[in-house]
Amino acid sequence: MAFDWWDPVRDYCERTGPELLAEPLNAVSNAAFGVAAFLLLRRGRAPDPVADAFAGLIGLIGLGSALFHTLAVEWSALADVIPIALFIHAYFFLALRRFLGLSGLVALAGTLAFAGAAAFFEPVLSTLAGRPLGPLTNGSVAYAPAALALFGVGLASLRFGRREGGALIGIGMLFLASLTARTLDAALCPLVPFGTHWLWHLLNACVLYGLVRAARRAGAA
Repeated sequence: MAFDWWDPVRDYCERTGPELLAEPLNAVSNAAFGVAAFLLLRRGRAPDPVADAFAGLIGLIGLGSALFHTLAVEWSALADVIPIALFIHAYFFLALRRFLGLSGLVALAGTLAFAGAAAFFEPVLSTLAGRPLGPLTNGSVAYAPAALALFGVGLASLRFGRREGGALIGIGMLFLASLTARTLDAALCPLVPFGTHWLWHLLNACVLYGLVRAARRAGAA
């Protein structure tokens, strides 16, 4: 069967049909990203164009996710995942610069290495486990490299005497909670008909807000 960008996607517990508003909680909860972006862009603080750009990207993540959870077709999945991937890799570069004080060239090399390692993460783990981990974790295994990076950079930052490293570790714990909500969406569907994916949106908005706040503080240090 030929691939069609307009093929319907039903990846989440809350969706029971092709209707535009078949995922009301998953769709509306994306407003949390807009709130996070608004709070980060408020006036009355020292200018930080880089942090402001990340705040705008958080708003774009919310829009892309809202598209996916309303239209629920193949092309809208790209609107969902591309801004998230951009945030992860751009923030990793920023974290290497601001939390660890690495040069731009070294941070770029580290980011490329991170991207390459992340691409092989799930296939390698699936080989070791003997079964695909994507379906088993409801796709959340794809975010494991980002979680590991949070804790890794946080610990390294503390080692170099930067107090913001503690914030990254705390945010990493919150990210694990949000990943748990994402992972359990399908498993809990018989008990919770509206699923738990909307909690992933709410908690993840807090995660992204915290990350940009931490980067802003580190940049001002």
